[in-house]
Amino acid sequence: MSPIRVLLVDDHKLVRVGLVGLVDSAPDLEVVGQAADGEEAVAVAVETRPDVVLMDLSMPVVDGVEATRRVVAEVPGVRVLVLTSFAEVDKVQDALAAGASGYLLKDTEPATLLAAVRSAAEGTVALDPRVTAALLRTPAAAEPASSDGDPGLSPRERDVLVLLSQGLANKQIARRLDITERTVKAHVGSVFRRIGVADRTSAALWAREHLRP
Repeated sequence: MSPIRVLLVDDHKLVRVGLVGLVDSAPDLEVVGQAADGEEAVAVAVETRPDVVLMDLSMPVVDGVEATRRVVAEVPGVRVLVLTSFAEVDKVQDALAAGASGYLLKDTEPATLLAAVRSAAEGTVALDPRVTAALLRTPAAAEPASSDGDPGLSPRERDVLVLLSQGLANKQIARRLDITERTVKAHVGSVFRRIGVADRTSAALWAREHLRP
């Protein structure tokens, strides 16, 4: 099996050197490129076609949010995992809205970071628990679409949302429910509209807050 290809983006060389040593120490991961700012990140991502990008947010030239938006648009299938010092809700929401597949803080344990890279490559969402807690404390992050708290999900939409909230990708949800991936995609779009969110992470947070087993 080919190793997971990783691009490292951070404006501090010392951080990049440390990340190179950590990522390359894992036999199933491989660093394929580095970038010191968002503009360079987009160019290197287009050139190297990584599976996962570890993206800092605060960088010169182009910041991490805009770089994430461009990388996701220009490199199909890539997963961007934000790795930053900032846990503010607005920064998290901006990054996720730009297409990030996860959000970790720089004091994350090395083993947790490597596990998050693997999870991101598989299509699951990786969020630092502190970030999840901050989002759940924000009313706008998990507001039901209707005033009585019932967005009118069908039983199948509910099933899809539950599995989505567990971090499963569309292909995995399709396999679990024995339906096509195209059908899953349609259900996901319908769920987003009903509960008033725009991305999988917000949908997962809404489900954890509102759905009962």
